[in-house]
Amino acid sequence: MSQALRSAKERALQIVEQASKIRIQDARDNLGARTSGRQVRKANNQMGHTQGALERAAKPPLGWIWGDFFRPWQRMFPGEKHFNADINVRREYIPLSLIELTRLIDLGWIDPSKPIDISTLCRTQKFQINPNIRQYGFDLTEEGADSFPYAIDIEVQYATQSAIAAVEKAGGRIRTSYYDVNALEAAIDPKKWFEKGNVVPQRKAPPKTLIGYYMDAKNRGYLADESDIENNRINLANIRGYKLPDHEMVTEPLKTVDQVFHGIPAGSVISLADKKLYSPTNEIHREYYSKQVADKQYS
Repeated sequence: MSQALRSAKERALQIVEQASKIRIQDARDNLGARTSGRQVRKANNQMGHTQGALERAAKPPLGWIWGDFFRPWQRMFPGEKHFNADINVRREYIPLSLIELTRLIDLGWIDPSKPIDISTLCRTQKFQINPNIRQYGFDLTEEGADSFPYAIDIEVQYATQSAIAAVEKAGGRIRTSYYDVNALEAAIDPKKWFEKGNVVPQRKAPPKTLIGYYMDAKNRGYLADESDIENNRINLANIRGYKLPDHEMVTEPLKTVDQVFHGIPAGSVISLADKKLYSPTNEIHREYYSKQVADKQYS
């Protein structure tokens, strides 16, 4: 038996001695050492980890209920018509609370004696508005409404009734107005817009879905009649139980419905180097920018 074992050892040593030296390119895994991953069937998949085209497909937006990728929840149960229905066209407004606005004024970032609009708020570099992701301005919320002390002239895109009451109680003035994408890009960074030599755009009218909001004096819409706004100011003060100041503390003129910047008419070109404003001289351009937005879109 020992002779047989010794013979086996000798034969093994002879095989090793005769074999070539082990190199990296000769190294191989034993058969069965590596196995393929577990194959997940599409029918049993609930987490989006799929094979092939579904694995590399664009994933759905936040709020999409996983399951059958091609039959989401709102298609399987059509009774809920607004589930993610407008996620790709929904306008977003950056929330701006009254307590945050008070803090910016207290720290000297905003001058309360001058009109406050998108350009003023973006100039503080505390907010970022990106029209490419459907951000269309600011939403003034009521946090800090009980202690708001400043009589300001502010223009936002949306405001709650409590925020409107807080501004008017302090003797201020508030308007909600719409900015289209072109006007919004100019208002966000006026310096960049002027340095490019772009013409000051004319603010276009809001879409049909927002016409009712901006024509409502209750919302202090910029398309509403001033007499209706004054009546609503008095009604809101009576409902909320506060007294309006005897005289309006804000005397600055309002923007026109097509104006983007205070004191700068549409169609002008601003030279920052010369510190001059150049008005259009061509009759066609002058006529185009002199017309109101309503004359061109609602006639």
